[in-house]
Amino acid sequence: MKIFLEYVRHCLKPLLIFLIFSGIFALVFFIYHSNVETVVYAFSICSVIGIIYTAIDFSFFRKKHMLLREIYENLPLMTEKLPDSESIMQEDLYDIIRKLHQINNTNINQLKNIQRNNSEYFTVWVHQIKTPISAMQMILQSEDTDTSRELSAELFRIEQYAEMALYYIRLDSSSDDLIIKNYKLDSVMKQAVRRYAPLFIRRRIKLDYQPTDAEVLTDEKWLVFVVEQLLSNAVKYTINGSVSVRFADNVLYVSDTGIGIAPEDLPRIFEKGYTGMSGRTDKKSTGLGLYLCKKVCDKLGHKISVKSEIGEGSIFSVDLSVERFDIE
Repeated sequence: MKIFLEYVRHCLKPLLIFLIFSGIFALVFFIYHSNVETVVYAFSICSVIGIIYTAIDFSFFRKKHMLLREIYENLPLMTEKLPDSESIMQEDLYDIIRKLHQINNTNINQLKNIQRNNSEYFTVWVHQIKTPISAMQMILQSEDTDTSRELSAELFRIEQYAEMALYYIRLDSSSDDLIIKNYKLDSVMKQAVRRYAPLFIRRRIKLDYQPTDAEVLTDEKWLVFVVEQLLSNAVKYTINGSVSVRFADNVLYVSDTGIGIAPEDLPRIFEKGYTGMSGRTDKKSTGLGLYLCKKVCDKLGHKISVKSEIGEGSIFSVDLSVERFDIE
């Protein structure tokens, strides 16, 4: 019905002219007292021809409309399938569409080149920065003083941020980097725990994890990153107490006895750059860790959520069931 009304609006001017001309002819026939039957007969023939023409023209109008909608839905792929133009003005519009499509493709290619160059540069930079970090770690490990332990902790934080930048760069193109298969969860946990063990020891925070023989369908490297970020957050916001990790019904739970998350912050905790009350208290928070965790889980088909109360700690859960992989 909407298409038909649009067609009527499209044909309104020709229809109005036809009615005016018909009125003129009727008026002339009336003035000269022409045979009424002759007028009716001529009008009937014109009406039948007009109805047939209108039906055929509406059919073409509708087909063109459907084709244009299909092109609209798949614009990058179907620009060359524009219907035949019916006038020089319509051809001009088609030329404008083709030109804009060409300009858009050029801009997209330029943007992709810029992004690729930036990605390559920052990837090289992150790998290069790891060399002096490793050198400084070896130097600091040669002595055991309060100062060296403080410097080691800060150096570990620098290494974290460098690796986070690398994962951030790789995130959008992670489909080329995914190796999806069954992995032992204990292997994933050992890699994350081994890296953060010195931080737990230094903060005197107990880590409780009961080994399991479970296997999960995921990408090991990216899941290790998610677990590391959750452990990092847990130990960062736990003054004293413990952090526990357990696995049940294909869900990984990371809970702590830390400061907790304010109710108003919970809906936005996975947003990019959002730090909330805890982040405003800890000036070193970037608001990227949990955002990256959410993005990674979406890529892997996992679901991440959190429950928390102020002063009671937080429980992050990662449902490792896989419904689909978000691979482009």
